[in-house]
Amino acid sequence: MNNTKLKSTISGIMLCLITALLAIYLSDLVGMGLLGFDKSPLSPIIFAILLGLIINNMTVKLIKLEPGFKFCIKYVLKLGIIFLGIRLSLLDFVQYGSNSLIVIIPCILSSIIIITLLKDKFDVSENLSLLIAVGTSICGATAIVALAPSINAKKTEITYAIANITVFGLLAMFFYPFIANNVFSNDLSIGLFLGSSIHETAQVAGSGLIYAEQYSRQDVVGIAMLTKLVRNTLMVIVIPYLAHRSLSNNNTKPNVSTIFPYFIIGFIVFGLVRTFGDYYFLNQNDSVINNWNLIIHYIKQSAEFLLIIAMAAIGYNTNLKYFKKLGIKPFYLGFIAASMVGLISISIIGLLIV
Repeated sequence: MNNTKLKSTISGIMLCLITALLAIYLSDLVGMGLLGFDKSPLSPIIFAILLGLIINNMTVKLIKLEPGFKFCIKYVLKLGIIFLGIRLSLLDFVQYGSNSLIVIIPCILSSIIIITLLKDKFDVSENLSLLIAVGTSICGATAIVALAPSINAKKTEITYAIANITVFGLLAMFFYPFIANNVFSNDLSIGLFLGSSIHETAQVAGSGLIYAEQYSRQDVVGIAMLTKLVRNTLMVIVIPYLAHRSLSNNNTKPNVSTIFPYFIIGFIVFGLVRTFGDYYFLNQNDSVINNWNLIIHYIKQSAEFLLIIAMAAIGYNTNLKYFKKLGIKPFYLGFIAASMVGLISISIIGLLIV
């Protein structure tokens, strides 16, 4: 990394860090200072993304800081997600993981089928429809970028697909926590819904934290993230399948080792640390137990702060002006697919989980 890029990366990270601190301050100022609550019901996540969006779309100078924004999205976000594993025990992994598959698999299949059936109606190419399908059903931009080389996707098709999941994923991130609270009554159902219906891993993390801040139910974050990470692992099945059925003549096959989301392992490790730590310290004296609980608390707080930094980076990395240049028809298809996944998730959870 040359000095110029290193300077840009550090400057971008520092801007996201400052924005995260400002977002926390604004959350407390508005929620506690202006609205009078004991704890702000407005998540710093919301302020971090909005600050990034507003500042980035008011100036073009921030393009120089993109390496820092991308670093936060790629590494800081994943570290925050890994730390979120401390919220869950081994028993939670087994219980929530098995329930999540019941919801995730129909959601994935339905989004692929819907997009396949409607692509001609909206005059969307085969490659673009596959990219929208994998982005909607699995994990957003990561899955899109992983599939693209295998089907010879054009750069414009990749851009359209990523724009789709960015727009509808961000909308879902803001609105689904409130929809979930009105539709479901327990943490398991809410976490499953958020984790199975929102596109990006970052968006699920943000949505879970918004819900936890708004309704003071912290378990939802862990359940939502576990559901999303189970969904992410299915990339190793879905992406080769979609690549195989593509009409492209390209013979390139996706490499499973390059698309597997390895940060899931870190998430599980922290869950195991929580499990064995709770078991080991169960019969210790109060001082030891208090110290263990304090460690858990600090790891949780660190996870949330890292995710706020990453959300600021997402805001700074989203250029609303660019969306104006894109055609509208692929967005119709993306909207229908995203809406159907949400409705199917609600239906399955209502019928089989609640």
